Amino acid sequence: MVMATKKAPLKVGLFVGREWSFPPAFLEEVNRRNDGVIAEYMKVGGTMMNEPTEYRVIVDRISHEVPYYRSYLKNAALQGVKVVNDPFMWSADDKFFGASLATQLGIASPKTVVLPNHSYVPGIVPTESLRNLKYPIDWYALVESVGGFPVVLKDAHGGGWRDVYICRSMEDLWRNYNKSGLLTMVLQEFIEWDNYARCMVLGQEDVHVMKYSPGQHGAARYHEQHDFDAKLYKRLVDDSLTLCRALNYDMNTAEYAIRDGVPYALDFMNAAPDMDINSLGKVHFDWMVTHMADMVIRLAKSNEGTRDRYTWTSHASKASKAKSPRKKLVTSE
Repeated sequence: MVMATKKAPLKVGLFVGREWSFPPAFLEEVNRRNDGVIAEYMKVGGTMMNEPTEYRVIVDRISHEVPYYRSYLKNAALQGVKVVNDPFMWSADDKFFGASLATQLGIASPKTVVLPNHSYVPGIVPTESLRNLKYPIDWYALVESVGGFPVVLKDAHGGGWRDVYICRSMEDLWRNYNKSGLLTMVLQEFIEWDNYARCMVLGQEDVHVMKYSPGQHGAARYHEQHDFDAKLYKRLVDDSLTLCRALNYDMNTAEYAIRDGVPYALDFMNAAPDMDINSLGKVHFDWMVTHMADMVIRLAKSNEGTRDRYTWTSHASKASKAKSPRKKLVTSE
């Protein structure tokens, strides 16, 4: 008698940090659907080169703070796993590149200048290592190039409103720049906004538009309802999709300062965006949980892999492809 084979469930792994509300809600939502996909917390502890993984999709919420996880995820991508978000793109992005990209994509963005670092690691000798650097910096010309004071000075690789300064004079600018240390800072046009939006984008296809009041140290607030007219709403959706598809982010938020009906893309590289029920509120939180589950289930059942967009994929050996987890996970006795 021939025994019928039973398909093993496709597996989704989750890397998390200190957040407490989203992870259990997300895992429960995926697992309760009984849709041939199961989700669970990842457990790793030392990884061999070219080591395969049992997961079809991995959702990453913390590798920006834990470098070992980032190395693990790059290897997982090599094995054919779909990693959300692409760990290679995470290593490459910065706010200056983002501003340049937005401009090339035809999306409104504040005028932005990247500045030389204030300080350098030991071993950098200014007279030898910095011979390509102009000195002194023409601060007045740089300020003028972004529209004059007030200006925004912020870390090109920062987040969570850390190291962000509104400078209203040259003295303000110099004082804050002088304490930036090893950070790479950008100088940016200050947009006097009359409205503000934050858009969650999942799977490069679902956009949740939220009215948002930015602020530091817990002062930021999401509103349950928005007051954007149909034209502005459509532009927020279209611009958010354009940015996330260009960056290849499957989980991201895009922030816009809105002035005279024009949304200026300020911050759109939030690859581990806020998903806490306490800040989002139940309405937005429920949308995140439900649509994150939709996305990972769809990805788990697809043939998508993070490595698909990279040229090194075509050079992978046939032996490595034969060990791909997507083949291993199709059926099981």
